[in-house]
Amino acid sequence: MRDHPPECWLTDMDGVLVREEHALPGAAEFLGRLIERDRRFLVITNNSIFTPRDLSARLARSGLLIPEESIWTSALATATFLADQLPGGSAYVIGEAGMTTALHEVGYTLTDRDPDFVVLGETRTYSFEAITRAIRLIEKGARFIATNPDVTGPSEEGPLPATGSVAALITRATGRDPYFVGKPNPMMLRSAMNKIEAHSENTVMVGDRMDTDVVAGIEAGLDTILVLTGSTTRTQIERFPWRPGRVLDSIADAIEIV
Repeated sequence: MRDHPPECWLTDMDGVLVREEHALPGAAEFLGRLIERDRRFLVITNNSIFTPRDLSARLARSGLLIPEESIWTSALATATFLADQLPGGSAYVIGEAGMTTALHEVGYTLTDRDPDFVVLGETRTYSFEAITRAIRLIEKGARFIATNPDVTGPSEEGPLPATGSVAALITRATGRDPYFVGKPNPMMLRSAMNKIEAHSENTVMVGDRMDTDVVAGIEAGLDTILVLTGSTTRTQIERFPWRPGRVLDSIADAIEIV
C-alpha cells in the first residue's frame, strides 16, 4: 500500500459489504467513516439487474445507507461505453431494468430490428426465444457486448447460471466472442473513477475476489485490498501470479485506513 491514506475508494458490494442481503460486520461503520472523512467513493457491482435506485433501497433494508449516486453497476459502465463508442445508437437487450434504464438514459434506442449492438446482461428469466433472436442478430452483423463474464451468481438455493454462461452459449452458436465491460475489465473501474473525478495514484479498490476485483484494480493502476469475507480464501491467494496491496479479514479492518 502507498504511504498516504487514499482519497478515493472503490469497493465491491457482495462479499465485502453484504452477503445474501445481510450487512457484513463493519460495513456500516466503514461507509460512515468514508462520509465523515469526506472521501469520494463508489460501491461497484457486476450485477446489471437492478438500477442504482433499486440497489440503494435493497441496501437500506440491510442497514446500509448508500445514495444511488454512489453506486456503479456493470449496466452503467456498459451504457457509458456504448454511448462513447456510438452516440445515439441502438441495441437489442437481454436483461432487466438496470440495463434497459441505463441505455435509455444515455439516449439509446432499444430494438430487435437491425440493432447496432446485442447487449447481454443479467436476468433471472433467460428466454430461449430471446437468446435465439440475439444469435440471429449477431449473425446479421450486430456487435456483441456483455455486461460481465461471471458464469454463476449466488442464491440461497445455490449457484445460478449468469451472464458468462449465456454468453458462452451465444458464442458457441455464432463463433463471436462478446466484449465484456464489467470486472475484471479495468475499464469498469476507470469509468467509475471518471464519475467521481478520481485519480489512480490516490484511489484504492476493495474486493473479495482475486480474479475480478483485485486484478481489475491492479490493471487500472490502483492500490488494492482483498477482504476474506467473500469468494477468495487466504490459502487461494497463492494460486494467483498477482498480489493485493493488503489482505484484511473483513471491511471492519479497513476503517482505520480511511
